[in-house]
Amino acid sequence: MKHFKSMPVIYQEDRERYEIDACLPQKSAVLSGKIDLFALTHGDYPGKPLPKTLIPEVSGIGFLDAIGEQDWGMDSHRNEGIEICLQESGENLLIVDGKKYPMPANTLSITRPWQLHRVGDPYLGPGRLHWIILDVRVRRPNQQWRWPDWCLLTEKDLNELTRLLRGNEHPVWRADSELVATFRRLATYVTADIPEKHGSSIMIAINQLLVSLLNLLRSQHIEPDEQFSSVVRTVELFLNELGKSPEMLGMPWTLEGMAAQCGLGRSAFSKYCYQLQNLSPIDFLNHSRLVHAANRLKADSANTVTEIAFDLGFSSSQYFARSFKRHFGCSPSAWRAKFL
Repeated sequence: MKHFKSMPVIYQEDRERYEIDACLPQKSAVLSGKIDLFALTHGDYPGKPLPKTLIPEVSGIGFLDAIGEQDWGMDSHRNEGIEICLQESGENLLIVDGKKYPMPANTLSITRPWQLHRVGDPYLGPGRLHWIILDVRVRRPNQQWRWPDWCLLTEKDLNELTRLLRGNEHPVWRADSELVATFRRLATYVTADIPEKHGSSIMIAINQLLVSLLNLLRSQHIEPDEQFSSVVRTVELFLNELGKSPEMLGMPWTLEGMAAQCGLGRSAFSKYCYQLQNLSPIDFLNHSRLVHAANRLKADSANTVTEIAFDLGFSSSQYFARSFKRHFGCSPSAWRAKFL
């Protein structure tokens, strides 16, 4: 399957922007004959496009076959919906929010839209990997999930499934025979000559997948933790990523912009930032930029002090120099000279 579209790396909802998976490594691997990929898609995912009105909540569904050693891996990314994957055969390594999880055959993985993840460390392993990405209209932990109208689970069961998925962020589980059989059934619809003729069968199979998933999670005796679906969790995830990412630190953040990224007003965001970091949002931003600048000055001799300052979002070299000296007790140039 080589149905690919030009893919943006940002999608927008309610005037907010989110980074998504552009699937470039998969595209390249398919085009070079390293893997076989079969998928049905809406929006920005690789595969055969589905009619807009047919199961629009399914962002992507499909599987890939990787045979032999690979020299590529998936980029770290987030999805527009909850992603449920099955490593049917072979073995892979899943990395979620920096933690590594082995995925031997018959392993199920579940990642929520806010969880940064990738498969391959660094390369994809041989085997068959199935996936489905179901958009439940959330981008942050504290938002309310909205399941498709064609979801047939009872209200009680659907509420329980939502609580189990929102109330824990563990990504890897052992798949039972029912889940494996359902993914295999979905694969037959994905590879059909005219997949649109199987729309009803796909919806029924997805419902069976959700029932099987609910039964699996019930069997694990999970105690949902409200912390994982709180506003505090949303702010915590944003601040953690901001503090670790030079690319994000280089963006022209304002207090309003950081608050909007978490779906909050200025006052509420500032309150949670103080609660988590004991700093105001702007002070946390500047502190993180200075820490990264200090590390860059030690390790990067190719760029000037001014270039490093601008890369990390400082508006002027003079302001950067004053802030750096106030924090570290010496100028950026003197700091760099210590490590040459």
